[in-house]
Amino acid sequence: MMLTERPDTAVSHILQGRFVIIMDHSPNVLIAPANFMSFFQAVDDFGSRWLVSSFIRVMRFLAFMIALFLPATYVAFISFNFEVIPMELLLTIAESRIQVPFQPVMEAVIMEMILELMREAALRLPTPIGQTIGIVGGIIIGQAAVQVGIVSNIMIIVVAVTAISSYNIPNYDMSSSIRLLRFPMMLSAAMFGIVGIVIGWMTIVGHLTSLESLGTPYGTPLAPFRFADMKDAFLRFPLWTMKSRPRGTGAIPTIRQGRNRTKR
Repeated sequence: MMLTERPDTAVSHILQGRFVIIMDHSPNVLIAPANFMSFFQAVDDFGSRWLVSSFIRVMRFLAFMIALFLPATYVAFISFNFEVIPMELLLTIAESRIQVPFQPVMEAVIMEMILELMREAALRLPTPIGQTIGIVGGIIIGQAAVQVGIVSNIMIIVVAVTAISSYNIPNYDMSSSIRLLRFPMMLSAAMFGIVGIVIGWMTIVGHLTSLESLGTPYGTPLAPFRFADMKDAFLRFPLWTMKSRPRGTGAIPTIRQGRNRTKR
């Protein structure tokens, strides 16, 4: 299920055929049934032109892949598959890692843990103080870590790009899941290289396709594949083409907006 505290988001999912559960003494409502694609939809997508919304949604999926795989790819390239890195870049990376005493996986885990601690600290503090702590603390800690030799310069870039990409996910629950999955993906890459990343990705895909949300497949419209539901998946087609609700929601009225009664 999905959680939201925005009425417009709840209404948007109701129009798609889902239902909303209002919980007493809670600012959030539950939205069900949820699928994988619904966690990447934002209500702002339906208020912009379809080309702009499609571009932003593609960027979200790209950010999902970067946030999940970039640290693991760095570990795999440095530890196993360094032959795929151009020689000039490889020499620069090697020069920046001369004074680093840790293995690439330990370097990545240390920086990711520091990032998570700073993120949680910024959330618990008041907004002006939290923003200041996040910016100043990140600059000071990153610069000091590089000067001491705990991490390399390239690792700071990888962690920064990963953090920025994770903030592009519109749903907090999905963003938290990606933050957790980064660690087993880095361990798998440290043990098996690129093969470990492929094994981890296949495991994730297999698990997602086996899930169900109140009897509806979690992987729809990809697994099972429904071409009609792809109008609101990776791309957002014009609103006039999306007259029917997605079949994956299991809604009995099939019309998204307008008259749902059959003519007699």
